[in-house]
Order: sequence, then structure tokens, then C-alpha cells
Amino acid sequence: MMGPQERDLISLQGRVALVSGGSRGIGAACCRLLARAGCAVAINYRRRADSAQKVLDEVTALAREGLMVGADVANPHLVGAMVDQVVSSLGGLDILVCNAGIWVGGAVESITDADWARMIGVNLTGTFHLIRVAVPHLRARAGSSIVIVTSTAGQRGEAGHSHYAASKGGLIALTRSLAVELAPIRVNAVAPGWIRTDVTIEALSPENIQASLKEPIPLGGPGMPEDVAGPVVFLASDLARHITGAVLNVNGGAVLA
Repeated sequence: MMGPQERDLISLQGRVALVSGGSRGIGAACCRLLARAGCAVAINYRRRADSAQKVLDEVTALAREGLMVGADVANPHLVGAMVDQVVSSLGGLDILVCNAGIWVGGAVESITDADWARMIGVNLTGTFHLIRVAVPHLRARAGSSIVIVTSTAGQRGEAGHSHYAASKGGLIALTRSLAVELAPIRVNAVAPGWIRTDVTIEALSPENIQASLKEPIPLGGPGMPEDVAGPVVFLASDLARHITGAVLNVNGGAVLA
């Protein structure tokens, strides 16, 4: 076996990754870092084709194969067609990063049936759709893995966002269940805390940040998307080959779950 001095510590050369919600924020950072590690990358988006194109341009600038694939993960028919397109265009699937999600607040008495259904449908059921259709392709490749992006809200709850917290808590249970069921496919999760993205830009604005950060963050403040992408790529790599069923906290020490 080659030592670290003979190869890059993390090399995903020759592997194919699909990142849901890959056109912005954490998903886009994952796409860029996976490409830097050697992956061909399929960038899923729902509406923002222009943002996905920018990420694709960054991937191909690294001399990696890339692909834009539009689909709402809440629609199982679109998800199936998307995975088929990735496999046929890029030659297989080794890494699935389940990142697509929405974050909307609301007091429990104001959450409508439609609000609840959309939140669970995208964040939890959408991840289920992706994994269900991807598993046969992942089983065909040695060393394949799934990384699910959950949240600290799924670990401790989040007042005013109960439907979001429920969806993310479900993802943690799904991670642990599938780690056993799907082995040797590895299934892990990352649980970000406050991360600066376009979704959180209002909550983390100077006038709102004090109210949003109800507890101190020992490492100094909210993280950046790249702070989540690093752990995602680590979990997808051979350095994590004996890790499955783990939930890796990426929150600056704010929540020690």
C-alpha cells in the first residue's frame, strides 16, 4: 500500500459523484472540492440553471468531467431519470451527496398541510427517492458511499422550524438505518450548524445575527460552505473507509451532540 508521501491523501480520481442541490451554497462547495479531488461531478439543480452552469464551469476548468442535471428531488419520476442520465453520461456512480433541502420558518399552529408536505417531501422523502434509485448503481462499484447533509436542528430540534427539524431528524435516523442495511456501501451524515449561504443571509445579517445565534459558537462564528464540503469529501474518501453510520458535527462547537 502506498504511503501519504506517494499519493494525495484524498484522491477520488476515476470516481463519479452526484450532488443534489449542487448549484449553490454547501452543494456547490461540495461539487468544487469533489472535482479538485479528481471526481467527475453531476450537479443537480431545481430551478437555478444559471447557478448550476457557473459550478459546472468551475468543475470543467479543473479538467474534470461535469454534468448539469435538473430535477426536483421531491418528484420520484424526475429523480429516476436524473440518476439514469448521470450513469449513462458519466459511466457509473460512486458517491451520492444528498444535500438538496429547503429551510422555512413557522410557528407550529401556522404550518399548513402543504407547508409540512413540501418540507418533508424535499428534505426527507427527496433523499429517500435519490438513495432508492442510486443503490443498484452504487452496489456495482467498490468503495461507494452516500453522504447525507442533515443539520443540528435534527439533533436538538429548532423552535419555530419544527417541520424542518423533523425532516432533518429523519435524515439522521435514515443514515443510521441504511449504514447497516446497505453495507458495504458506506452511509454517513454531516450536521452543519450556522453556515453563511444565500439561504441564511437574512438571518445572519448584522441586524439579525444576535437573535439568530442564541448560543456562542466557540470557534468564533458561522461557518462557510467550504467548512462543510471538507468533511463531506473526507467521508466519501478512502480515508473514511471504516466509518459508516456516523453523524459528523460541523458547527464550530456550538452543539456538542
